[in-house]
Amino acid sequence: MRNSPKKLNRLHLLKRLWSYLFHYKWMLLTAILLNIASNLFLLVGPLLSGYAIDAIQLGVGQVQFERVFLLCFYMLVFYLMSSILEYIMSVLMTRLTQKTVRNMRSDLFTKLTRLPVGYFDTHAVGDILSRITYDIDTINTSLSSDFIQVLSSIITIVGSVIMMILISPNLMLVFVVTIPMSILLTKYMTDKFQPLFRQRSAKLGELNGFVEENISGQQTIKVYHQEVTMIESFDALNKQAVDAYYQSEYYGSMVGPSVTFINNLSLSLISVYGAFLYLWGNITLGNLSSFVLYSRRFSGPINEISNIFGELQSAFAAAERVFQLLDEAEEVADIDGAYVFKDVKGDVDFENVTFAYTDEKPIIKHLSLSVKAGDTIAIVGPTGAGKTTLINLLMRFYDPQSGIIRLDGIDIKTATRSSLRLAYAMVLQDTWLFKGTIYDNLTYGSEDASQADVEAAAKAAMIHSYIMSLPQGYQTMIDEDGQSISQGQKQLLTIARAMLLDAQLLILDEATSNVDTTTELKIQEAMNRLMKGKTSFVIAHRLSTIQHADNILVVNHGEIVEQGTHEELLAADGLYNTLYHSQFDKS
Repeated sequence: MRNSPKKLNRLHLLKRLWSYLFHYKWMLLTAILLNIASNLFLLVGPLLSGYAIDAIQLGVGQVQFERVFLLCFYMLVFYLMSSILEYIMSVLMTRLTQKTVRNMRSDLFTKLTRLPVGYFDTHAVGDILSRITYDIDTINTSLSSDFIQVLSSIITIVGSVIMMILISPNLMLVFVVTIPMSILLTKYMTDKFQPLFRQRSAKLGELNGFVEENISGQQTIKVYHQEVTMIESFDALNKQAVDAYYQSEYYGSMVGPSVTFINNLSLSLISVYGAFLYLWGNITLGNLSSFVLYSRRFSGPINEISNIFGELQSAFAAAERVFQLLDEAEEVADIDGAYVFKDVKGDVDFENVTFAYTDEKPIIKHLSLSVKAGDTIAIVGPTGAGKTTLINLLMRFYDPQSGIIRLDGIDIKTATRSSLRLAYAMVLQDTWLFKGTIYDNLTYGSEDASQADVEAAAKAAMIHSYIMSLPQGYQTMIDEDGQSISQGQKQLLTIARAMLLDAQLLILDEATSNVDTTTELKIQEAMNRLMKGKTSFVIAHRLSTIQHADNILVVNHGEIVEQGTHEELLAADGLYNTLYHSQFDKS
């Protein structure tokens, strides 16, 4: 049972986001300077407007038209310059955020390659994809728009406060009441509603995971006529996601109107108090007009910040999910001076090995086994007996809680994982092919193989003729996961790929379980060629495929309950005998 992810506070998230932005500090600094300049040009406008109003006096000939027109011209120039700088800054920030998000997404994908296999056993693929796509896009939106909006708002607020203090310190007394009200209200709502946005991201991740599983399992769903059940399950998850989205948006939207009310209250107080100051001769009409304009510029950004509150909360929730994945524990690093396997012979030893995925249920118990180089070891047993777990231990996808596994007399914990895994070639029940040419799929892991090597491996795997019958031969493109070719052909392609790797040890995990009997014979012949001279571990449910193995291990409840040749195990009249006759007896 996996632990719940650690919650990250907003300050920590901001520091982590800043570390990505800091990679492009000069672009960021330029954008900030452009933003400051743009907002300063905007802040000059209300002051010039006030001067223009004061240049208009009652009475014939009292209006200083030349001064009014000049001030209006200056206002036009400042506003035009502000717009130009804001446009340049927007283009720069778009490039900056795209570069930042690209790095973040690249780090996420690199992290996935470093995580242990156990992580993928306990996390839905759809949820992982949601972090790389939806959550990253949410962060991108926030960085490209909300970040600049908040920065502009801060500059505008500070600039407006300074100008209002210069114009009338007395009128600033109004904000002594309203500003603390806005701050306290925003903080309260932020703390109150943040969990709702975290829950929204989590529910969307669950929904994506469910959809991904159902898309990949459409054939099974239709075979069992479970379309209605799946639709009902989707509707339930979809409702949860929509409800979570609604709750976060509904409560998040309360912040904007609440802050707007407080700002409108402050504007009303300014108007009333300013009118008295004007009547008492403590402020000119132009200065009062400028102060009102600055107060609106002051309250406007506060309203904007409160209105993007929901987006910011969503971005924090998305960033938390992204950084939680980046903080996941990676595979334990190789020890200093780790041994590098070269020219592997293929001797394998298990010494009193015990392993459990969870402490409550051991899968492998005190297992000891010795395999000589070149031997073929078949592993059979009931479902859940621990057969595939043995393979995971051989490859160090997991490490045992106790005991030692040796390859050529070397404790594999003291060797590099890369050299250990390169010593094995694998052909699995679930064939994995990627979108690309057949040639690229065959040379996966053997990039230096020549065309002649590839064709020789394909011929040995008895797939060459099929490949040459295709329109572009080895350069024929195949769909993702090889969906355009049959299961048997995919299996033969993976066997050819394993042959090209030319590893001294071989793992065959249920390699013929998904094909018909005729294709199985063809695959079995190809596998026999592949296994020649190699130490081979074969997991098979079809016992007809492993009758010539040098040693057959019968595993049950994590222990080797029987071992020997096919004939010896039949004569022993134990579990193997039972399994064998359950497959071949017709009575």
